[in-house]
Amino acid sequence: MIEIEYGTLEEQIIRILQKTYPVTVKDLQQKLHLSKNNTLRVLKKLQTRNIIQLDPLPDKIYIRLLRNDFTVVRKKRQRKFIKHSHPAKSNIKKDNDSSENMYA
Repeated sequence: MIEIEYGTLEEQIIRILQKTYPVTVKDLQQKLHLSKNNTLRVLKKLQTRNIIQLDPLPDKIYIRLLRNDFTVVRKKRQRKFIKHSHPAKSNIKKDNDSSENMYA
């Protein structure tokens, strides 16, 4: 079972390949609105993981999906601890107008 992170380019490419076949690199570029370099970089990364295979022809490069056992996982993120600040307690003593001493 191969785990793919949710929302990444890899996940988007795999979803496109599962829906439509055959797909060329140029078609994939247009669907994802990416440059050729970025698309090829992600595709070669998938190819090294033996998920896809690139089939070059003289004028096009076709992409073939080799596996279908994927699970899409969300990134686990740590929730940031938020420290709430409380207003400082005022240490102002109330003055009594009487001039009596407590210890007389």
